[in-house]
Amino acid sequence: MAHPPNGPGTPFAGRPQTILGIAEAVRRSDSPIGMPVKVVAVDGHGGAGKTTLALELAELLEAEIIHTDDFASPDDPTHWWTRLIAQALEPIARGAHGISYERSNWGPDHAPEPVANQQVSSTMILEGVTASRREFRPYLAYAIWVEAPKDVCIARGVARDGEAMRDQWERWWREEEAYIRDHRPVEFADVVLGADQ
Repeated sequence: MAHPPNGPGTPFAGRPQTILGIAEAVRRSDSPIGMPVKVVAVDGHGGAGKTTLALELAELLEAEIIHTDDFASPDDPTHWWTRLIAQALEPIARGAHGISYERSNWGPDHAPEPVANQQVSSTMILEGVTASRREFRPYLAYAIWVEAPKDVCIARGVARDGEAMRDQWERWWREEEAYIRDHRPVEFADVVLGADQ
């Protein structure tokens, strides 16, 4: 369902008013009862522009980013979210000043630092496919859905990963559509943002 992290792209570059407006809305949002920090979900299909938006928001909000792709992997495409709750969201909810978790490795050309040690900032951004899934919602102060057409998302993925990965990107799209039908993240979102906004 998730896939290797996208690098920064351009869907939101040059649109500071939109980003500034979202940042201000996040600042005005309320944390769930018992949450000492605000956790903001940036959700959407792979290739929609989530990473770019999350990076820009993180700069404005002085926020740390947790990437769902650090937990998901080809070997665990379904149940990884329980580890994200246990190793990130629950420690944050308990008031931890830092979190530590082992990053997933997506293949020989993907070599992240094996362990992430992150400070907990007053706003944390949870970025990636399924970031606003039902199980994460008790921890979320704000949720953003990033919308982009299928052909755009697939084209971005293939441009990054190569034509040989087209079938994989098509499979991921179908799995993401199943998630959307089941969890209805667009209905939960505080804002739906298209790549043309």
